[in-house]
Amino acid sequence: MDNYHITKTDKLWALTKEGAQRASKTASTKAEITALAGEFLQGKTASLKIHKEDGTIQEERTFPRSADPRKSKG
Repeated sequence: MDNYHITKTDKLWALTKEGAQRASKTASTKAEITALAGEFLQGKTASLKIHKEDGTIQEERTFPRSADPRKSKG
């Protein structure tokens, strides 16, 4: 499973794959980058961590939802 992060850069919000040097997508607002991330991760098995402006994690999403380990039995 690939891990992606939405973080605030100097002026933009960026979607970056963990370990990558460059952002996969950028947008001017957090809402816009979150929507772009949903489209970008469609059909992939990935974890998305959405950060606040201060860098702390606000929310974590799993794509597709069926791959969410918290829903498994055991």
